[in-house]
Amino acid sequence: MEPLDSPIRDYAWGSRTVLARLQGRTAPTTGPEAELWVGAHPAAPSTLDGEDGPVSLAETIAAAPIGWLGVDAVTRFGPRLPFLLKFLAADAPLSLQAHPDLDRARERFAAGDTNYVDANHKPELLVAIEPFDALCGFRDPQRSADALEALGGEPLRPVVDHLRRGELADAVELLLTWPGKGADLVKLVTGAQPGERFADDLALVRRLAQHYPSDPGVLVALLLNPVRLEPADAVWMPAGNLHSYLSGAGVEIMAASDNVLRGGLTPKRVDVGELLQVLRFEVLDDPVVKAVEVAPGVSTWPVPVDDFALHRVTRPTELRLNGPALALCTAGEITIGDSTGVVSLTPGKAAVGPAGAGPLMIAGAGEAYVASLGQ
Repeated sequence: MEPLDSPIRDYAWGSRTVLARLQGRTAPTTGPEAELWVGAHPAAPSTLDGEDGPVSLAETIAAAPIGWLGVDAVTRFGPRLPFLLKFLAADAPLSLQAHPDLDRARERFAAGDTNYVDANHKPELLVAIEPFDALCGFRDPQRSADALEALGGEPLRPVVDHLRRGELADAVELLLTWPGKGADLVKLVTGAQPGERFADDLALVRRLAQHYPSDPGVLVALLLNPVRLEPADAVWMPAGNLHSYLSGAGVEIMAASDNVLRGGLTPKRVDVGELLQVLRFEVLDDPVVKAVEVAPGVSTWPVPVDDFALHRVTRPTELRLNGPALALCTAGEITIGDSTGVVSLTPGKAAVGPAGAGPLMIAGAGEAYVASLGQ
């Protein structure tokens, strides 16, 4: 194992306190700190200590892919680290978004579509570190129709009718391409007095409208499952699932991609047409994934991809993993080692280990999240 220095992305929705508190910095930051990236993604790679200064982990792996990744990983994924580990700290809603599947990403990237910054898919798993609010996947369209009818009345009748017929795609497209002023539509809904049954729906649209008062994506939120995660709960977002993270802190593991198709709730580029091409218009009954304990003090969240696996470790243990590993300490202090070396980590610090270096030995009184390849 070798220690890493990992960059923080300063997206506007980030917190000014969470990452500072995690890393033991005494004062809040002057700007938002949204995501700590641990990995080798070329947009913001972690760095290793080299003889002449910091060295990019992406460049280090590219120089010796078999040694770092192993033959199996290079055969399956090419000469790159196939996963990216993040600590996410949201103080405001993220964009209404989805990610493409692998075939779509390859096709559109090759075609020069500027929505696509790489040729990879981006399935992702987010595990809450503290209570976390999110919108994940489509809920029962009849429930959404009830809410829009109660909050919007006759002006939203065309959307409600689509939902009554189970036409999710038509309802989403109509809202995101609303022919009038989005601000008038949002004002209509946020000013409603629908009664107790729809109090949570009204609170949600008012919350989003504080940030995006003219964005019809505020109303698309009523088509999604509102989720409240408690610590160690997770949400699994495969390709095509519409979602938005609202607030909270968590650890996120994903395929190493930055392909995001946005439909609203953002100042960034929105491409409704391409988003509609990648969305899966199917009901997601229960987006929450519970942790599965695989050994004393070791838990995981099974996912149906082999790009990555994630383990949470809360007591001394030995981990036998597949391929290279990334480790991020989130509480206390731990030591983690393999046949190549031992590293001590405090909260917000990370390390990397190559494939084929034997089991990981983890000790100390703390908490770590360890990313590796799936089986």
